[in-house]
Amino acid sequence: MMILKYLLMNKMMKKLLVLVLVFSSIVAQAQLTQPEWSKNAVMYEVNVRQYSQEGTFKAVTKDLTRIKGLGVDVLWIMPIHPIGVKNRKGDMGSYYSVQDYKEVSPDYGTKDDFKAMVTEAHRLGMKVLIDWVANHTAWDNPWISQHPHWYAQNQQGEIITQYDWTDVAKLNFESNDMREAMIDAMKFWVSEYDIDGYRCDVAFLVPLDFWEELRKQLEEIKPVYMLAEMEWNNDITRKPDTYFVNAFNAAYGWNFMGVTADVAKGTKQLSEMKKELRLNYDAFPAYMHKLLFLTNHDENTWNGTVDEKYGKNWQQFGVMVYTLPQSLPLIYTGEEVGLNRRMKFFEKNNITKTEWANKSREGWYKRMTALKHTVPAFHNTGTNADWVEIPLVVTGNTGDEHYAYKRKNGNSEAIIIINFSANEIKVQSKEISFAALKTGYKIESNAKQENMNGMIKLQPNSYIIYYK
Repeated sequence: MMILKYLLMNKMMKKLLVLVLVFSSIVAQAQLTQPEWSKNAVMYEVNVRQYSQEGTFKAVTKDLTRIKGLGVDVLWIMPIHPIGVKNRKGDMGSYYSVQDYKEVSPDYGTKDDFKAMVTEAHRLGMKVLIDWVANHTAWDNPWISQHPHWYAQNQQGEIITQYDWTDVAKLNFESNDMREAMIDAMKFWVSEYDIDGYRCDVAFLVPLDFWEELRKQLEEIKPVYMLAEMEWNNDITRKPDTYFVNAFNAAYGWNFMGVTADVAKGTKQLSEMKKELRLNYDAFPAYMHKLLFLTNHDENTWNGTVDEKYGKNWQQFGVMVYTLPQSLPLIYTGEEVGLNRRMKFFEKNNITKTEWANKSREGWYKRMTALKHTVPAFHNTGTNADWVEIPLVVTGNTGDEHYAYKRKNGNSEAIIIINFSANEIKVQSKEISFAALKTGYKIESNAKQENMNGMIKLQPNSYIIYYK
């Protein structure tokens, strides 16, 4: 009987040990380790087609020194692959209709041209991510004829598309052969062209286990950084964090872009923005980076330019892009020169030399990237706890049109105060001594502000940042 008890206890202990080991393994993998370079990185989205009249890798390569001078650390290159002809939309087709995963578009140049661009970016100290479209391909991708079972099909056996994306065919991730071919293609660009990771298009439409297996195999080649085009709304009953355990370093800041644009056009109150931001941060792991932006290729084409969306408050919302916690700020092609038109999506509609010559906004972007780089309070530390909103007592404007918050990291501290209204306002705080900010702090502002008698006078549509 004692022997039986011992054996039973021994089996229980073994099971317990196994459970402990499994739990320990899960805890050990509870988050990706963010690379050191990403703690204060700024990303630039390169639209090769529209970058210049040439629309080539060589043209972009010639301009990399200027891009680096903006304070850019990471290049996101929009899809580099040949674009499908069958069912093409417009004259040039969608960037995201991939005809061949292992080739580059002849419109952009050669593979050697692409490699030279990556090499030069690395020489300048920038990382390179390329855009990857894993959810679908062009209708004339060879996979269609060679492996039709690699594609999602309806009950009649017809390959299907998704939404109104009639120029692409949806892939079938129940096919292990297709998965292996996809991973092989993604390993190809890392091993042969030394890219540093991927921006993954509509990542939420692709199964999580694919991304996890991909990440594992890519890491066997070199450390990579993975950005997912995905973010859930503030429905905390869902599990948005799972993609950011073993697959992705960063998510899109759709919530930030959407709610700030709504506030700018007056369809939402600032109080709603504050609430949504806080809920959104709470819904994701604190170590996860957020790609924050005012515009990108989709926004510029379909929803409006920065000026159309944000008007006189583009700098005020822009300040938040660079100073909110865990931010990966994004600059889109032409944003830094104040491009004031929408570029067409399916056509050649490049930025002209005259448009590139406008330097009126370049200085502001350089100041913002410098703050992100050099002020530890704005670095990504893996926590949101250092982001504290500051209640203000306001005179001069009774509306809900001001926002203040504090960031802190060690001895570095920053106070951000923003006036979104068209009126001059005077602000005080019961929690912060504004008089004390006169000494020991540097100032960044887009207007002449006054700090007097513990009260700060802010000009219309302006901000002030105290930092040390």
